[in-house]
Amino acid sequence: MGNRILIIKTGTTIPSLQMQQEDFEDWFVRGSGLGANHFICSAVDLGETLPEIDQIAATIVTGSPAYVTDKAPWNKMAADYLRVMHEKQKPILGVCYGHQLLAWAFGGEVGFHPQGREIGTVDVSLTACADSDALFMQMPRDFKVQASHLQSVLSLPDNAVLLAQNEFEPNHAFRLGDSTWGVQFHPEFDARVMKAYINERKGDINSEGLDAEQLLRAVSDTPISASLLHRFIALTDVGK
Repeated sequence: MGNRILIIKTGTTIPSLQMQQEDFEDWFVRGSGLGANHFICSAVDLGETLPEIDQIAATIVTGSPAYVTDKAPWNKMAADYLRVMHEKQKPILGVCYGHQLLAWAFGGEVGFHPQGREIGTVDVSLTACADSDALFMQMPRDFKVQASHLQSVLSLPDNAVLLAQNEFEPNHAFRLGDSTWGVQFHPEFDARVMKAYINERKGDINSEGLDAEQLLRAVSDTPISASLLHRFIALTDVGK
């Protein structure tokens, strides 16, 4: 029985943060409250292999600058792996790209959001189904999250349970079975990281009719969203 958490890395962060020796896996480890020794990271977009499923306790799937609709060969490999993990009822948390990859792996539709980009600190609301969800139960009905995406889950897989949404994004979080979750937002981002993403994409943001400076002023820390990482870890035996 595995006692470590696998981080399936599907891409790298923006150049300004790479220069600071930071990337997705670092933020997940930091946000988990566990030491790095409790994690394995496999960069599937770089051709790294995934460990035997029995060697791991749970999986986190990161965000990526890639698009699920690119249908890269590693995308299918990761999707196949996640389907087996789901069958074995090992906890999975897909974030942003990982959220979309999970939806696609189980028959949902992924594509560019018809209204374009969602970026910055935004509000989400939980659905009534979240009241009895192992990951989201007892969280406030409304809270702030960090978001940065152009593609979305346009339709959920059959049997998926919708857990969170907002006026822009109808599928911000869902669950499959008892222990597979996807969240479009980034619980691993803090305000500093969110501001770096907005600054990195300021030209595109403004050209799309959004106001990057206004978005920067609205950025705040999102502790309730960040708590999802601790909540997810608590559903495993890792670190106990």
